[in-house]
Amino acid sequence: MKTIDFQVGWRLTGRWIAGNAACKIVQFMRALGPYLSSNVLVCISLDRYFAVMYPLRVNAARKRGKIMLFVAWGASLIYCVPQCFVYHVKHHPDYVDFKQCVTFGSFSSEFMELMYNIISILLLYFIPLFVIIVAYSCILAEVTRTSKSDNNNAEKNVDQSKYKLRLRRSDTRSIERARSRTLKMTITIVMIYIFCSTPYTMMLLWYMFDRPTAEKSLPPFVQDFFFMMVVSNSCMNPIVYGSYVMDFKKFTCQCTECGEKTSTDSLIPINSALIKRSPNMQI
Repeated sequence: MKTIDFQVGWRLTGRWIAGNAACKIVQFMRALGPYLSSNVLVCISLDRYFAVMYPLRVNAARKRGKIMLFVAWGASLIYCVPQCFVYHVKHHPDYVDFKQCVTFGSFSSEFMELMYNIISILLLYFIPLFVIIVAYSCILAEVTRTSKSDNNNAEKNVDQSKYKLRLRRSDTRSIERARSRTLKMTITIVMIYIFCSTPYTMMLLWYMFDRPTAEKSLPPFVQDFFFMMVVSNSCMNPIVYGSYVMDFKKFTCQCTECGEKTSTDSLIPINSALIKRSPNMQI
């Protein structure tokens, strides 16, 4: 919240009114949001991958989730450290009282600045997107394979002691619904991530290769809007996952009943250390 206060004041005054330390801290925190959003989404994708590919390792799910979140936070903090060295307060050569929080003079050459920006974009967008697509592609392949296998065996008789059991068609329909739901959730998650992150990434690439044209074509409010889209991706993830693991009709009815406590039975069980957390957990 403090970084928002600084940025609002920065926009209103048109200059940097705080000190050099505040400049570094604000830029550090400003980069932390997008990095953390991407890394946490990667954690959720990997958590879903392990839950589907290794369903018998349920006991290790919670521990694995904690480790992945710890790594996500640690990696995000490390990614933001260069911001403290790159950004600094610089005074205008003609107007001593006018100063800005900029990166001028922080790189020895344009090539070094270009490499820094390329690495930042890879860590922020392309690498997380690659991991997400691979993880959910493997999930879909596994669910589809299991669904086909169950369909082939649905009509077969199973001998168990002296009894003959016939696999119910309802089991096949349940698996088919699960596969369809997984497919929809996968497409939704990937599309939301691409929708929220692509405009900001394209803007950064534009600035990297044609900064004068980008500054003329993109007003400040457009840049701020693209940045808000990146951060909002974290706000969209709980909504997407909740819509696929929660019975909203039953939950809404329970919420509207006066004097009755909301039952947790309306939640569809899901084998995930990251999803089965307290609602107070911030993502």
